[in-house]
Amino acid sequence: MAPKKDLLGIENLTGKDISQYLDLADEFLKVLARPIPIVPALRGKTILTLFFEPSTRTQISFSIAAKRLSADIVNFSRATSSVSKGETLLDTARNIEAMKVDGVIVRHSACGAAKFLAEQLEAFVINAGDGCHEHPTQALLDLMTMKQHFGSFKDLNALIIGDITHSRVARSNIFGLRALGARVSICAPPTLIPLEIEKFGVNVFYNLDDIISDVDVVMALRIQLERQETGLFPSVREYRNLYGLTRERAARMKPKSIIMHPGPTNRGIEIDPDVADGAKSVILEQVKNGVAIRMAILFIHAGGKIES
Repeated sequence: MAPKKDLLGIENLTGKDISQYLDLADEFLKVLARPIPIVPALRGKTILTLFFEPSTRTQISFSIAAKRLSADIVNFSRATSSVSKGETLLDTARNIEAMKVDGVIVRHSACGAAKFLAEQLEAFVINAGDGCHEHPTQALLDLMTMKQHFGSFKDLNALIIGDITHSRVARSNIFGLRALGARVSICAPPTLIPLEIEKFGVNVFYNLDDIISDVDVVMALRIQLERQETGLFPSVREYRNLYGLTRERAARMKPKSIIMHPGPTNRGIEIDPDVADGAKSVILEQVKNGVAIRMAILFIHAGGKIES
């Protein structure tokens, strides 16, 4: 199956599409386990990371993935670019096109920014997070981690806790989990749940203790502390008491259940330190899988070739 030029979101992917990324990422995990974890699959390709928002894990993960595939990687810094002088995204797109890069990985605060660039460029575009819309590569690495632990998504019960309204990670994971046949629940204060949430096909809970014992996967989202100023929840302390993954709640989870977090974590708020570092936590596995899944994404969209 020929891939689409761009990866802009999970919403329009089928379960078969998602599995293509996951299966290839499994092969790249084997590459990463080698003494010299490099293949020449994208030799001669130039990839640009275009991050208009701060990022650590995603940008570094893509940079490592590109280098493991022997691609040339160019990292864009907003602070030292012409964007800080008033250059528009359209101007930036035209300059990119003139430089003849093969692919662009973009993160932007505006929903639809990746789609806009994709419509302007012949180069492929990978969405590394656009506003509150989607973060497809994070969802794919999360799904990869779940698959490693459970094998199948049939009868899998996943719970996402936190600021669902503003979370691009939550949206992409909901779309991906449902496409693969899993059941999805969310839990948050009413002020952090989107209107018309029923359209997402999820179960909604407001009391974490009502659901914590019944699920296989628990994903805690980062509480965006800057939103506390808008009064969306009474206090950080109250949020932690009602929705935090505490040691007591983790102890009530199923024996083989796992705890996930897209990072960065607010330790002591949405997840306690001993839970983040505990036996159920797969947070570092998510980070490791991030390189493999992004290798798969770059390979597919850049037209990579395996040399015999």
